[in-house]
Amino acid sequence: MSKPETAGAVDNSIADVQNSADTRHIAIDKVGIKDIRHPVRVKDRTEGEQHTIANFNMYVNLPHNFKGTHMSRFVEILNLHEREISVESFREMLSEMTERLEAEAGHIEMTFHYFINKTAPISKVQSLLDYEVSFIGEIRDGNPEMKIKVVVPVTSLCPCSKKISDRGAHNQRSHVTITATTSDFVWIEELIEMVESQASSELYGLLKRPDEKFVTERAYDNPKFVEDMVRDIAAVMNQDDRISAYIVESENFESIHNHSAYALIERNKKTDALVDG
Repeated sequence: MSKPETAGAVDNSIADVQNSADTRHIAIDKVGIKDIRHPVRVKDRTEGEQHTIANFNMYVNLPHNFKGTHMSRFVEILNLHEREISVESFREMLSEMTERLEAEAGHIEMTFHYFINKTAPISKVQSLLDYEVSFIGEIRDGNPEMKIKVVVPVTSLCPCSKKISDRGAHNQRSHVTITATTSDFVWIEELIEMVESQASSELYGLLKRPDEKFVTERAYDNPKFVEDMVRDIAAVMNQDDRISAYIVESENFESIHNHSAYALIERNKKTDALVDG
């Protein structure tokens, strides 16, 4: 009588094509799975944690002598963590992925919508506003590096339009994207506040008429070119020692043109410190 097969057991008689040799001698920088959805829990400064759905991209490098990588192992790693994924476990997943796939380098991106309950400035009504957030992790030779990327929608009002116009000034919605390399824990809310505090005005999900009057006049009193936006945000990030490197971008969706205005600042504080020293 034959023995029953153990669940999850591997049949060694089946050929492992991916693990066979490749004769082209061309290494691959990134190979893996892209755009797989998985439920996650993310730390929330106000509520403790927030449940959401994230899209994952997971890659490793592939040496020139291997034909392919084992795609199923990426999904196994993701499912092993179930819904316990956080910044801390994200770092662990990087190490686990490179170990299980016998790779020297790995890359994981996790992108999700993050909601903040915002209070209108005058009426004090509350409403949710969503932000696109990404955790980006890279590991090479056992050294992990973590980045947080946040897309923050804000209002920007044109200083030139205000200066030359007798009535009003044109304004637009802008997307400010910051990608921060961190050496210590930083709340998602803190990064969002760094951006919103430097905009002509922040956005809200719900505004009553007194609120609309307030944010319109606030933007008028606080005009910003796209250049002003990235410089002012960079100045704030320069003062935060938890942020070791950053990219800050602003795209203003112009209301009187059929194109966007764009600016970017990139800085690595560690490299700059070495140069200055």
